Amino acid sequence: MITVLMATHNGARTLPIVLRAYRELQPAAGGWKLVIVDNASTDSTKEIVQTFQWKLPITYVHESRIGKNFALNTGVESITGDLVLFTDDDAVPRPDWLAEVRRIADAQPAFSVFGGAIVPQWEVPPEEWILEYVTYKYSVTDPAFEEGPILPLWVYGPNMAIRSTVFEAGHRFDVNLGPRGSNYQQGDETEFLERIARSGFRCWHCKSAVVAHIIRKHQMTKQWLLRRAIPIGRAEFKRDFAGQDLPPALLGMPRYIIRKILVQAFRVGRVSLSRNSKRILRERFRLNCLIGGALGGRDLYKRRGGKVPVLPDERA
Repeated sequence: MITVLMATHNGARTLPIVLRAYRELQPAAGGWKLVIVDNASTDSTKEIVQTFQWKLPITYVHESRIGKNFALNTGVESITGDLVLFTDDDAVPRPDWLAEVRRIADAQPAFSVFGGAIVPQWEVPPEEWILEYVTYKYSVTDPAFEEGPILPLWVYGPNMAIRSTVFEAGHRFDVNLGPRGSNYQQGDETEFLERIARSGFRCWHCKSAVVAHIIRKHQMTKQWLLRRAIPIGRAEFKRDFAGQDLPPALLGMPRYIIRKILVQAFRVGRVSLSRNSKRILRERFRLNCLIGGALGGRDLYKRRGGKVPVLPDERA
């Protein structure tokens, strides 16, 4: 049996679209159920879920502690069957989604994580500039990925199946990471997947198991993309230095990143003179990623008790 597990916080705008698509799902061998964890929503999320409960095999759970990973860990306690299929309240599945995940998981018993394909579903037609940023910036998988083994880094939360044995072994999501209401943080699924990979659980890419990620109009602006670059950089730093010694710090942030920020800020200023909008956006995006990296370093220094390594020549 497959348990589909979805955490939602104020998902009223997209939930009706998603749940209508669930009504069109083809059955999967062994059956399925849908666990929806309402993470402290203040909109009409609960009422929307209730209208679909007689149409779909829904188990509704409420989690008052704000944070997606609190919600996912709570939802794990309600799973049934051998496979947990994680998704989001803005991910629209294709009709054969469940059947394809079931087929591939059965065909690959040596793998425990199955990352499906994610394509964009634009709320309005996109401008040309945005297509350069459409992959992981919008939780959309690279269409060049082929069926087969894949790194945990390239499995995305809106479409990932994990065998129940992973959770039976005691693994859970880190509640210090992930989105918290309107405070968006990236990297929580990657941290979890890389952690279980170190325990021997391997990942497989399922090219034929597809969901469409709804990209809303307000997410299709340059200002939104530049804001998104900061949590991306933050998550990348935390991933790169997970379990490793932190680099020397200045003002509570990684010294080498501060140097890079200064250099990149100069590049942004220089490129701005060209009035090439694509190049300006690209350099500003890189600058914000570096700023996010500095903030990620600050987070880790604080989390490790504020202990900052000192270079040998600073010990005199």
